[in-house]
Amino acid sequence: MRRALAGLAAVAAVAVVTACVKPGPTNSEPAKETRATTLGGFSDTAETVMGTLVGPPSARFLARIRNGKMGGVVLLGNGWLTRDTATTVTAELQRTACTRGEPLLVAVDQEGGLVRRLFWAPPTEAPAEMTGTAVAQEQASETAAALHSVGIDVDFAPVVDTPSSTHSFLGSRAFSRSRSRNAGMARAFVEGLQANGVAATAKHFPGLGLASGNTDHGRIVIGSAAWKVREGLLPFHSAIQAGVKLVMLSTAIYPNLDGEERPAAFSPPIVHGLLRKQLGFQGVTVTDSLTAPAADRIPHTASRAMLAGSDLLIFGAESASERGYATLVADAPGSPRLEARLTQAAARIRALKAWLAAHGDATCA
Repeated sequence: MRRALAGLAAVAAVAVVTACVKPGPTNSEPAKETRATTLGGFSDTAETVMGTLVGPPSARFLARIRNGKMGGVVLLGNGWLTRDTATTVTAELQRTACTRGEPLLVAVDQEGGLVRRLFWAPPTEAPAEMTGTAVAQEQASETAAALHSVGIDVDFAPVVDTPSSTHSFLGSRAFSRSRSRNAGMARAFVEGLQANGVAATAKHFPGLGLASGNTDHGRIVIGSAAWKVREGLLPFHSAIQAGVKLVMLSTAIYPNLDGEERPAAFSPPIVHGLLRKQLGFQGVTVTDSLTAPAADRIPHTASRAMLAGSDLLIFGAESASERGYATLVADAPGSPRLEARLTQAAARIRALKAWLAAHGDATCA
């Protein structure tokens, strides 16, 4: 399967319009999707939504792809993704996607240590066990080769948070408790993945090092002073300077960075002010799971995250992914600014797909 790279790159050059407002009222007429791509592939709305798989895809899941209702898939759960299963599943997903003429992003959390969806693949060491930048880069290079061999093109790694305590829930997922060390390790891991054709993801912006617990398990408020949170941005800055393709936005709340106490993935001051303007990140922003407690309680979850600057939306369950897509489809016709944000986000995602194609990713004829 080969995609027309030049065509995709042209689509990725769509003009982007920055906007950040509330979704408009639901239109009384049937909701219409934002425009389809010039390649006849996925709509702008679909490009921004990741489907969620915890096992081989059902007929219903494949129908969602065939009908253009997702632009990517995240593979979750441990134990089921053997080498043969991963190869078979990703091939089936891409064959289905190619009936629309455009491939999917396929992503996985492959950090090493506790978070290692492909148990047979590197990293063979947890981040905290990596002894230096050379080891981190080697581990990342080997990880990229393994992911690429089974059709996975995005790694939601590395964790570049800097824990403030040995009791942090992050444990061995973080490289160390030193910001400067983490900055070097982040750069090395990003370079190791991306030099071998897999897109890296720096997470969880603007940092969970000061968090009292896991955002997947509860509403986490990080009440530390703004200067204290900003100290933890050094590894993110290093990853951005290394050209990291994605940055994952946390669902923790940072009252001293956003007075309205919105989770980071829903916060224009954090996404636009800190990440885009101050750190200069120009790639794809991806949310942490929008089924996390702090995110799930926000009305019109998917639309609010999109309007705040989140480009790619992920969910902890497939039913939530379906609802997220439906929410965007319903809200967009009543909000020109949401439509503009969808266009902007989709352009960034298509640019990422074009980069992956240029680095040997699976493509459509």
